[in-house]
Amino acid sequence: MCGIAGIIQSDRQPVQQAELQCMIETLNHRGPDASGITAMGSVGFAHSRLSIVDLAGGLQPMQSADGMLTVTFNGEIFNHIELRALLTSKGYQFRTHSDTEVILHMYAEFGPECVQQFNGQWAFAIYDQRQQQVFLSRDRMGIRPLVYTQTPGRFLFASEVKALFALPDVERKVDLTAMNQLFTFWSPLPPRTFFEGVFELPPAHSMIVKKGQLKIWQYWHLDYSPNEEHRSLDDWADELRALLINATQLRLRADVSVGAYLSGGLDSSVTAAIIRNFTNAPLNTFSVNFNDKDFDESPFQQEMIRELGTDHQTVCCSYEDIGRIFPTVIQHTEKPVLRTAPAPMYLLSRLVRENQFKVVMTGEGADEVLGGYDIFKETKIRRFWSRQPDSKIRPLLLKRLYPYMKNLQAQSPAYLKAFFKIREEEINSPFFSHLPRWDLTAKLKTFFSDDVKQALVNQDPLADFSDQLPARFAKWPSFCQAQYLESINLMPGYILSSQGDRMAMGNSVEGRFPFLDYRVVELAAR
Repeated sequence: MCGIAGIIQSDRQPVQQAELQCMIETLNHRGPDASGITAMGSVGFAHSRLSIVDLAGGLQPMQSADGMLTVTFNGEIFNHIELRALLTSKGYQFRTHSDTEVILHMYAEFGPECVQQFNGQWAFAIYDQRQQQVFLSRDRMGIRPLVYTQTPGRFLFASEVKALFALPDVERKVDLTAMNQLFTFWSPLPPRTFFEGVFELPPAHSMIVKKGQLKIWQYWHLDYSPNEEHRSLDDWADELRALLINATQLRLRADVSVGAYLSGGLDSSVTAAIIRNFTNAPLNTFSVNFNDKDFDESPFQQEMIRELGTDHQTVCCSYEDIGRIFPTVIQHTEKPVLRTAPAPMYLLSRLVRENQFKVVMTGEGADEVLGGYDIFKETKIRRFWSRQPDSKIRPLLLKRLYPYMKNLQAQSPAYLKAFFKIREEEINSPFFSHLPRWDLTAKLKTFFSDDVKQALVNQDPLADFSDQLPARFAKWPSFCQAQYLESINLMPGYILSSQGDRMAMGNSVEGRFPFLDYRVVELAAR
């Protein structure tokens, strides 16, 4: 994991190394082990390194042997060993053992289509001097960030917005449309960020910058079209199990020790169990506990620790801790957050770093990809309830979802109706599953100033989102529609960003996610 930044002068003026230095210094938390700057006339790249693979040989920016290609890369290509063998068979020679050099040679051989063969998490830029263009790409699920902006005469990119703001010609201004979307969906809809004129390259997209023009395309698509395969549940389970084991083994590739989060939930427990049972890797686990017993899952954590025999470290989080570190959290998220969950994740990654670990395996993505969240179950009950909207029995099924929530168990049907019957008449809406969550979130807009409310009066975030849905979305089963919304909205915009990359990298820690191996995601979509 690293931080990257770059400047492309479309006016052909030479890039100033001092500007690259200003940009990369803001990203030192992402890569404190080393830094590098390469200026190539009108193109310049910068890099801050968190050394994980080929500790001595993976310095960046890295150039090909002939100097025609230069890359700055954030992330990991987990199948780099297999790709290296492929390239060697084609006559390529390697000077390092890094996955960075694999990217260079893969681009030399396959061009922009090289990303189709990557299994990993990445954001990178390659300067191709022969083509006089810069190729940028971001991984399929949006695990690693990549933002950019254009100012007169140049294109700027970086891992985080703060690197762009290090330059005086980048205006700092809130994008009100993005803010309206964030206070509905928890994050702006890509390519918007919270700042006007600053954009993110969406997940599963690549870009070419050439002569001041941008060409952006999507190289991978999630497809939940009905499956005609007639297989037993055991067959599907066996395939998922094999893929998860392989995905975990690939993500243990590193030249440093790899730890694991252990929340006590099913997803992180599965990941930790695979590490213990199907590899020879030692297992160090980390968790966060809460003073508030309503949120504390330490009994479940202790059960897994005893079962797996891990070397375990814990940090305790109080409301006071959350309040104290929240300004730091916002500094790293670079946008408002509507809940405090990122704060404990920041404390957890700090614990990891204090124990001399740079890499952790986590269970992120399992709930979104495999339909584990309660929102999927709630939607089925809401649809069932909508067929007999006056029923006093059907809404009681909602209590069965949350037997552990004492306050909910004591509520009347009228209370349940106030939340779960939101927009029940819109059962055919593509967003039916998420309307209660989004409507509840949107109530926060009552705190907007009158000027902001007036500026947003004609805007409709749901219409914005609807415009981005793929044409085939309407043909998918309702459960799959909900899966898609979670996977392309909540997950990259919040779970992997505000609560994921930004909190971990704030402490120079890389997260790896076996459930987000693209093969697992594609299997779940089938």
